[in-house]
Amino acid sequence: KQKNIRALHQSIYEMKHEKALEVSSKSEVRVGKEIGAFSLELDGIFLENVFQAAKQYENGGPYLDLLNVSPKQAKRDERHCNSGKLVGFVRNDEIWTLEPKTAFYDYIYISALIKNFGYDLNISEYQWFTDIEFNPQKSINCQARAVAIYVALQKTALFNSLKSKDSWITFHERHVKGYYWTKVKIIYVIVFWFWIFYGGCKNR
Repeated sequence: KQKNIRALHQSIYEMKHEKALEVSSKSEVRVGKEIGAFSLELDGIFLENVFQAAKQYENGGPYLDLLNVSPKQAKRDERHCNSGKLVGFVRNDEIWTLEPKTAFYDYIYISALIKNFGYDLNISEYQWFTDIEFNPQKSINCQARAVAIYVALQKTALFNSLKSKDSWITFHERHVKGYYWTKVKIIYVIVFWFWIFYGGCKNR
């Protein structure tokens, strides 16, 4: 997959003359690996586990035992497939609905970035963020997108939006729209094109 990532980033550079950072365990850049959901921790637990364990379905969940397995096991647990439709998320006794889309994932991801790196994670040399593992046909949550929002929060000094669930949802509804966020580039369209032609993305 590193070969595919290099090809994708080279295409971005040729088109825009700007640098891209892969955000996943497949990244060839140390910081890209460190902020991937399989490496990043929130309160001592891998972010992937936090996300998967919080899922609430029609017929089950949240499955808190997923906090105590590997990130890969948490993601692939068969209960995600046989518990009915996803209806929301539960974390720390707070219930999150599925709207706004990606609000819960973005919240826990950015919270984890802040707890591990503070408000000053320096990735300013990159203007684009990619996630080779992202499959737009199976998921809407994307770690590259969450990183782009973190950078936008840096630029606009709006980290106080994370002070509560309600303030974050208000921020998300007002400012996080579709596939793009003002002042930040995130390559959903390019990733989707790349996924079609290279077939490299797994389910997130």
